[in-house]
Amino acid sequence: MSAGALLTDEQRLDWLRLIRSENVGPRTFRALINQYGGASAALEALPDLARRSGRAALKVTSRAAAEKELAAAARLGIRFIAMGEPDYPKTLQAADTAPPLIGVRGSTEILSRPAVAMVGSRNASAAGLTFAERLSRQLGEFGYVIVSGLARGIDTRAHKATLASGTIAVLAGGQDRVYPPENEPLLLAIIENGGAVISEMPMGWEPRGRDFPRRNRIVSGLSYGVVVVEAARRSGSLITARFALEQGREVFAVPGSPLDPRAEGTNDLIRDGATLCAGLEHVTNVLEPLVAAGPKLDPDMGEPLHLLGTEELWDELDLPEIGRPAVGMVLPDAGLLDEAGDGDRIEIDLVSLLGPSPVPVDDLARQSGLSIRHVQMALLELEIAGRLERHGGNAVSLIATS
Repeated sequence: MSAGALLTDEQRLDWLRLIRSENVGPRTFRALINQYGGASAALEALPDLARRSGRAALKVTSRAAAEKELAAAARLGIRFIAMGEPDYPKTLQAADTAPPLIGVRGSTEILSRPAVAMVGSRNASAAGLTFAERLSRQLGEFGYVIVSGLARGIDTRAHKATLASGTIAVLAGGQDRVYPPENEPLLLAIIENGGAVISEMPMGWEPRGRDFPRRNRIVSGLSYGVVVVEAARRSGSLITARFALEQGREVFAVPGSPLDPRAEGTNDLIRDGATLCAGLEHVTNVLEPLVAAGPKLDPDMGEPLHLLGTEELWDELDLPEIGRPAVGMVLPDAGLLDEAGDGDRIEIDLVSLLGPSPVPVDDLARQSGLSIRHVQMALLELEIAGRLERHGGNAVSLIATS
C-alpha cells in the first residue's frame, strides 16, 4: 500500500483476517503482502503454502470471525488503522516488527505528535514515582506525548501525570481486557482527556506472559526515546530498552542507589552506554535534533544487539511454534526456474545453509545461487511452518527441532 493511502473496508477486513490467521506475525504479513500483492491473494495462498511446508492444515481466520471482531471494536469506538495509512504513527511504522494493524481507541491526532516512553518498576520506590511524575509532566509541558504500558507503578504514575498534556497507553491484551483491571478508570480518563489506547491483539484476548514483551516493542516503537526509571536486572522495562536499541531509539536511564535492587538494571544501562537522565534537559537535548529530522521510514536496523540477556523473550513472538516439517524443503512453484532458463523446477535444501546463528538473506542468496525473490519465497515457507526466526538486519536463523 502506498504511503498515505487508505484501505477500503474490504481490504481492511482482509488485512484483519490475514494478521489473525495462524502463524502470521508482522514479518510474515509483510512477506505475504509483498509476494502476492495484497491480503486477499495472500489469504488464498496460505493453505497451499501450509501444505508445501508439511502442514496438513493451517487455520485461516474466517470472514465471519473478522466481521465479528470489527463490530465488537466499533461498539467501543475502536478504529483499526493500517500501516501506511495517514493516521498510522510514523515512528512505529519505522520499526522492524511494527504491527500491520493497530486498534486505536481515543484520539488519532495524538499519534502524530512526538513521543517519549516512560517505563519502570511496578513496585517502584516513593522517590522513583515522584521522579517519574515530575519528568513526565515536564516532558508533556515541553510538547512530548508520554507513552507507557498502563502497568502498575511507574507506568501508572506517568500516565496520570500527563492526562492533560497527552498520553498513550499500549495494552498487552485486547482493548476489552484491561490489565491490570484496577487501571480501567485510568484508561477511560486517558481517552476522555484526548489521549489514546492502542492494542494489536484481538478483542477478548486475555494477556499472557509473552504478550507483554510484544506490547513493549510497540511502546518503544511509538517513541523517539525510552526513559527507564527503576528496573531490576530482569525487569520487563529492560526488554523495552532492548527493543528501543534495536529500533535505533534513544535510551535514557535514571541512576539509583547501588544498594537498591530496583536500580540495578538502570545502573547497568548507564554502564552499557545509555544516557544518564537526572532531569528534563538530559532528554530534550538529545531528542530535539531527532524530532526535527523526523522518523526514518526505511531504517537500516542492523544486527540485534541482545545486550540485556533477553533473547529468549523475542523468538519471533508473533509466530507461535507449530508442528514442523521434515528437514528437506522444496521451493514453491511461483515461477521458480533455474538461472539457465530451462524451465525445470529448482529443488534446494535451504535448511542445510541455515543454523541457529543469524545469516543475512543476501548471503543465503549468494551461497545458494538463487535470486533474492526465490530465497524469500523459500524462507516464507519455513516461516509459515514455524521453523524460521527473523532478526534485525534482514537476517534469519533456523529454529531447532525438538
